[in-house]
Amino acid sequence: MTGVAELKDKIRADLTAALKARDSLRAGTLRMVIAAISNAEVAGKEARELTNDDVIGVLTSESKKRREAAEAFDGGNRPELAEKERAEAAVLAEYLPEPLTDDEISAIVAAAIEKTGAEGPRGIGPVMGVVQPQVRGRADGAAVAAEVRRQLGA
Repeated sequence: MTGVAELKDKIRADLTAALKARDSLRAGTLRMVIAAISNAEVAGKEARELTNDDVIGVLTSESKKRREAAEAFDGGNRPELAEKERAEAAVLAEYLPEPLTDDEISAIVAAAIEKTGAEGPRGIGPVMGVVQPQVRGRADGAAVAAEVRRQLGA
């Protein structure tokens, strides 16, 4: 990794392009992401510059919020708002790494179980510790945890 936050710079450049193109959905979404990144940088005891991995974490979190909001709007019979949330999630997805398939998650979990020698419910923590860095930003944590529990028989 050459720069500290190449992804953040790309998002800022894309915001400028979206503003020039008068793409209000994209511009609004990217502004929201930049605000979330800025908040993450000043959170905690001292301000810090986020790495690309940290920025991906922020993007993942924001994307999850959009998915959950879309589901809530669908449940509340507000399809126009749900569609807007999905459109924002699509913009965010452009900046996230390619998501893992269920088979890829299963293989990563199986390798982690073999590596740690974990068995039963007590093995969930150690296996998740090995798996999380490999799937961060590429798979939903709940889906990964469910796969770990399934393979451990917990």
